[in-house]
Amino acid sequence: MSPAYSPGLLRKIDELIGRYPKKEAALLPVLRLVQDEVGCIGPEEEKFVAGLLDLKPMRVREVATFYTMILTRPQGRYHIQVCHNLSCTLLGATTVLDYLKDRLGIGVGETTPDGKFTLSTVECLGACEMAPCLMVNSDYHGRVDRQRIDEILAGLK
Repeated sequence: MSPAYSPGLLRKIDELIGRYPKKEAALLPVLRLVQDEVGCIGPEEEKFVAGLLDLKPMRVREVATFYTMILTRPQGRYHIQVCHNLSCTLLGATTVLDYLKDRLGIGVGETTPDGKFTLSTVECLGACEMAPCLMVNSDYHGRVDRQRIDEILAGLK
């Protein structure tokens, strides 16, 4: 069954596509709009976006699975992304990740049974000066350690 998309979403997509000389150039922004409305980009959303942009669904899937900001599965209410690039790893990202796995009781790529948290690793958050760092949804947190993680988690209701 195909999800029902709001008239507002369809209007935003039409406006967005009109800004580009080629429809395909709107692929990432359209994926973000759809994701914002339905939560993630699953097979139905891939087909929907492909139809809008005159693309094959496989092309949409290639792009959706390449970029970490495009979610291909439902996520917890709080998506915790731990940077594991060189700077963060050298300054303790492995310890941060291990602590989060223990504290949340889940592994990387998993969601807590209550649907509250999803834990992921990302190649780089572009905040090396704050290493080790993580993001909770779209909020950056730098120079994290066990104490700071406990504070961050306590603040998430």
